[in-house]
Amino acid sequence: MAKIAQGAMYRGSVHDFPEFDANQDAEALYTAMKGFGSDKESILELITSRSNKQRQEICQNYKSLYGKDLIEDLKYELTGKFERLIVNLMRPLAYCDAKEIKDAISGVGTDEKCLIEILASRTNEQMHQLVAAYKDAYERDLESDIIGDTSGHFQKMLVVLLQGTRENDDVVSEDLVQQDVQDLYEAGELKWGTDEAQFIYILGNRSKQHLRLVFDEYLKTTGKPIEASIREELSGDFEKLMLAVVKCIRSTPEYFAERLFKAMKGLGTRDNTLIRIMVSRSELDMLDIREIFRTKYEKSLYSMIKNDTSGEYKKALLKLCGGDDDAAGQFFPEAAQVAYQMWELSAVSRVELKGTVCAANDFNPDADAKALRKAMKGIGTDEATIIDIVTHRSNAQRQQIRQTFKSHFGRDLMADLKSEISGDLARLILGLMMPPAHYDAKQLKKAMEGAGTDEKTLIEILATRTNAEIRAINEA
Repeated sequence: MAKIAQGAMYRGSVHDFPEFDANQDAEALYTAMKGFGSDKESILELITSRSNKQRQEICQNYKSLYGKDLIEDLKYELTGKFERLIVNLMRPLAYCDAKEIKDAISGVGTDEKCLIEILASRTNEQMHQLVAAYKDAYERDLESDIIGDTSGHFQKMLVVLLQGTRENDDVVSEDLVQQDVQDLYEAGELKWGTDEAQFIYILGNRSKQHLRLVFDEYLKTTGKPIEASIREELSGDFEKLMLAVVKCIRSTPEYFAERLFKAMKGLGTRDNTLIRIMVSRSELDMLDIREIFRTKYEKSLYSMIKNDTSGEYKKALLKLCGGDDDAAGQFFPEAAQVAYQMWELSAVSRVELKGTVCAANDFNPDADAKALRKAMKGIGTDEATIIDIVTHRSNAQRQQIRQTFKSHFGRDLMADLKSEISGDLARLILGLMMPPAHYDAKQLKKAMEGAGTDEKTLIEILATRTNAEIRAINEA
């Protein structure tokens, strides 16, 4: 199990089993595999309820008690995808990664997707452990084997990542950020051809925090995200590797949420990918992956696994998942709590609110009402006038215009606007014309209508409004 930074919240779905007894567990597994057939239910229940560290102790005690290798016995008793999942759980993470990479480069052809997933996502410490585990397990040098099985810039970037020398996030230099943005721009957009070496050096060595700032500044400078430039300038497996590196720098859990979704969507399931991710992330960031998965794909990881797999294999995967975010009380409270904590922090800082829209000087609701009526009368609509008036009046002034419009013309201004403008402009203008509490109430109603619920909208509104604003929404 990877070390958790001091003071950091544990985000894994699998925990140390309380009152753990390695001797007792070894005996239970031996009994489950003894005689004709095996008790697969007991095996999966026990193994998925123990942390990786505890599983290693069980392996040692099993060897001491029975003189047999537990992994070999499990291989003999189990079959198929269930066997692969359970055996992977019994290996230390670094040895599990080493086995996956060995399989990816053995025989005819190479599983580049596996190489990309593992080497683009591991930390410096995990990379060092992987190299050592590969050497220990196969008496071979991982870098040499990677070089022997890949080529070109793809190979060069893999070798850079294998070194595990990415800079720490401690210090970020603003000048270096600007320099890296310029170097990447000149290496791609401004150059005939592409200087791949610059992309490899910067994306392979700079700290994550530094690169996030580089990506932000790159977008401001060039008007396009770094991913767009990579797609335009690079190609093949090298392009896929660099995009994976960027995704992991932005958010490793989001990268794995996307990998899991792609592994299960459509016909068939990419079980090797599913097993590899569920095993490797169960004690690191599975809760974050679940939360992002639910938000991004509007369904829980648990429900997708449940619908896409079967038998003991399914039961074991669901245990590693750790919970169903579609079930009441699972996803929403946690996400809402995070949003509320962010709101509390902003409230504590007592920053003075400064809006961009102010009350218009020399405000004349009568003149505005007439101007809006004229803008909508006859053939065509003077959208520029509507936009200019509505966006340069405070909300209180807009409500006065509505009242005046009704008094003068006996017509509902909102209904007239609806009939004259459409699309995103209509949604924006009509939203501005509503009192804030009524607008929030409408957004909440829409978020809960029909099939499914728009949790993002619920969180955004209810976690950020003051007590008085919440009461006004209730009344509205």
